[in-house]
Amino acid sequence: MTSPQRHRERHRTDRIGWLRAAVLGANDGIVSTASLMLGVAAASSSHTSILVTGVAGLVAGAMSMAAGEYVSVHSQADTEKADLTRERAELKAAPAAELRELAALYVERGLDNELAVQVAEQLMQHDALGAHASEELGISTTLSARPIQAALSSAASFAVGAALPLAVTAVAPERLLISSVAGTSLVFLALLGAVAARAGGASPIVGAARVTFWGALAMAITAGAGALIGAPV
Repeated sequence: MTSPQRHRERHRTDRIGWLRAAVLGANDGIVSTASLMLGVAAASSSHTSILVTGVAGLVAGAMSMAAGEYVSVHSQADTEKADLTRERAELKAAPAAELRELAALYVERGLDNELAVQVAEQLMQHDALGAHASEELGISTTLSARPIQAALSSAASFAVGAALPLAVTAVAPERLLISSVAGTSLVFLALLGAVAARAGGASPIVGAARVTFWGALAMAITAGAGALIGAPV
């Protein structure tokens, strides 16, 4: 009897870690940088001042995103590590109890008791910690926390996103600056939302509309604040 061959498939969950960080970074880069420059422009600042503000926002935002993602995801990794350490100790101290626990999980999934015990025994002989990590703790290689990957993805995607409205600001005439930055940023956000939704298997139209709405709201509020503060007393 030939051994079964694994059918290789690519699933969207394989990309969930880097996709989440990349989309969040690019979206934040576009929205925060465009909003920042629109707020400054609405306060009647010079073209040079707006550009300097945009560059400062790009650098500061990328560093902030990297630091925030690293700390956040590292906290998740620390939690996963602590859970695995505890599970490893429990497997060493009470292997029989852990076997019954794993078998019970398979019974809850629909296997009969005898088959569940057989599956649990074979899995624990092969990789006891891996079996419990996956079935009991919900920790898998695909979805495990990767702090450095998340930090670099967020920083890079933020910088790319922020560079888009910054490039528009650099070439747009001063009298058309606000409308040019706002309009193109909304187009960038719509494209980003559609691509991200498609990559994740959702509706591109819904994804584009959601991202564009919140981006427009953020830019409008920031521009309004800038105009209010910059208004002559």
